[in-house]
Amino acid sequence: MELKHPPRTPGSGAPTGAYRLDPHTGTWWWSESVFAIHGFTAREVVPTTELLLAHAHPDDRADLAALLSDPPPTLSAAYRITDAEHRERLCVLVGERREDGVHGYLIDLTDLVDRRGQAVATSAIAAAATSRSVIEQAVGAVAFSQQLDPPAAFALLRAASMDANVPIRSLATAIVDALPELGADAERVRRFLAELRRPGHRTTAG
Repeated sequence: MELKHPPRTPGSGAPTGAYRLDPHTGTWWWSESVFAIHGFTAREVVPTTELLLAHAHPDDRADLAALLSDPPPTLSAAYRITDAEHRERLCVLVGERREDGVHGYLIDLTDLVDRRGQAVATSAIAAAATSRSVIEQAVGAVAFSQQLDPPAAFALLRAASMDANVPIRSLATAIVDALPELGADAERVRRFLAELRRPGHRTTAG
């Protein structure tokens, strides 16, 4: 079915719709955006408390039902829904109780949370790539100084890491940071590696 994209909360990028609820009758009015968040076109279904609860995640349904059965002066509830297209969404229901019922907004945080999660994942991937780059440079230095192939150089670096009781990335960083001073002198690189493995340089891994 063709769905309209609900309006978004200014500055947040989160789709937001308005609602009104008569808690005595369970009768709702939904804006087009609330229908869209639930996966419906406007007025495709009759909004009721039962309909809203039917789309709520089973683990969130009881708390939401209790909140709606006797709404406090101000309410806020974060819960998951499964929309008409069988997509799980994370929403926040906010509102205030007035003489003629509860007035408020339903905010769909799904895309916002996904984007932030993706940003965290991207940052982690970048950090991992940087770590790999440092380790690869250190492996190259060890291979050069010890006249080893890369797999053997990595095995030696890992053994040095375990012997010194420091994370392999920390050891690799120390090696790479020292390379400008050590230059292309294989013997100086070997002495530096031996120095790193001395007991005086051992620390407890964090």
